Amino acid sequence: MSVSRDDFSIAFRSALLQRGGAQKFSILSLIILAIFIFFLDVYGFTVIKKTRNIINDVVFRVSYLASSPARLMPNASKGIADHFYLKEENEKLKKAIENYKSLDLNLEYLTNENKNLRKVLDAESETSNQKRIVLSKVLVDKNSPFLKSIIINKGTKSGIKKGMPVSQDNNLVGRIVDTNFLSSRVLLLNDLNSRIPVTLGENSTQAILTGSATQNPKLEYLPENYVFKDDVNVFASGKDGIFTPGTPIGKTLENGEVKLFVDSSQLSFVTVNLIRLNEEEF
Repeated sequence: MSVSRDDFSIAFRSALLQRGGAQKFSILSLIILAIFIFFLDVYGFTVIKKTRNIINDVVFRVSYLASSPARLMPNASKGIADHFYLKEENEKLKKAIENYKSLDLNLEYLTNENKNLRKVLDAESETSNQKRIVLSKVLVDKNSPFLKSIIINKGTKSGIKKGMPVSQDNNLVGRIVDTNFLSSRVLLLNDLNSRIPVTLGENSTQAILTGSATQNPKLEYLPENYVFKDDVNVFASGKDGIFTPGTPIGKTLENGEVKLFVDSSQLSFVTVNLIRLNEEEF
């Protein structure tokens, strides 16, 4: 039993001695190799210099490639940021342009409306001293196959009453048939229910202008064998006590219709003549 223990201890110490010798040999080999490399570097052998240069070039290239993302990323991130900034600025400019276009359209609309208003005022200025008139804006155009009327923005508050004549540019348009406090309804000359006594031609021929639910009203109750001619002026006769005698209405056509001076589908502003009417309800 004791013999086996001695053999084990002897074998263990032998292994340690062998390992220590190997380590000493390794250190000695490295020292010799370092001295040899130092010797070669000092005396500058051509092969060593070329090898060292090649190794340095490889190391430099690898280092440059490894550092490229770090150098390029700031520029790339700046470019991306600039791109999004320009896109945002572009959207803002587009909205600003749209707003300016909208303002230009509104300005154009207001300018045209102002011109039309001035035109109406200028046309009525000659008669405004002799009679009272109320300038009104057309709110609604009630156009149907048989009914032709408009709604204006003035009513009894402005002194408007049923039966009062309505004109544009001193040309007859229709008459008031219904009133509210702030609005009124105007029956147009081409409405199916419209009947107006008129006079036309050199002989002051008397007739009734009747609405036909079309664009042009027609003449009725003319003298027997009356021959229609083109381009004869038609005026209100005033025999009904409503319309001012001599108010222009339109021109005749060969088929017996009258082409009105005022296109009822293009009305924006009209004037109501505040004439004194009979007490009769119209």
